[in-house]
Amino acid sequence: MVFTPIQTERLTLRPYSPSDIPALVPLIGAREVAATTLRIPHPYTESYAQDFIASAQEDLATGKCVRLGIILRESGTLCGGIGLVIEAEHRRAELGYWIGVPYWGKGYATEAARAVVKYGFGTLGLHRIFASHVPNNPASGKILQKIGMRHEGRFRAHVLKWGEFVDLEMYGMVASDMGSS
Repeated sequence: MVFTPIQTERLTLRPYSPSDIPALVPLIGAREVAATTLRIPHPYTESYAQDFIASAQEDLATGKCVRLGIILRESGTLCGGIGLVIEAEHRRAELGYWIGVPYWGKGYATEAARAVVKYGFGTLGLHRIFASHVPNNPASGKILQKIGMRHEGRFRAHVLKWGEFVDLEMYGMVASDMGSS
C-alpha cells in the first residue's frame, strides 16, 4: 500500500521510520502511557521500537495495518501514534492511538483520530471502525465520542493487563455516521 502522509491543522500523520526511535522510546515507554493502552509493553526498550517499526512498515506494505506517527507540524516533533488494524474481509478496522504524557490534554489525539477515521472510510473504503479503552482511561472515551463513535457496551474482564483482568469499553461507527461527527 502506498501511503501519502495525512495533514491536519496542527499535525502530520506519517509512517514511522527508524529515525523516530530516540523520540519514540521515552514517550511510549512512560508507565502512564502503557497503563492506559492494551498492547504497549512496559518497560519499553529500543529493541521493541525497532521490531515495532519493522512490523509497522511490513503491515503497511501488505495493507494489514496502518500505524502512523503523530508529528507536530510546527516543530516536526513526534508526540504520539495512531493506527488502524484492518480486517479487509469485513471492511472494518480497529482504531488505536497513544499520546506522550507531555502532550496530553492538547487535543492531538482527537485531531489525529478524526483524520484517520476519515481516511479509513474515504480512502480505504471501510464500512465500520471500532475502538476500545480501559475504564481507567475515560479521556480516551471522550475522544471517541468527539469523533462521532457511539458507546456500544462493556466487555467484562475481557483482557489480561499486568496480571489483572480488566473490562473494555467498546465504541464504534459506520461510514454513514460520518456526517454526524
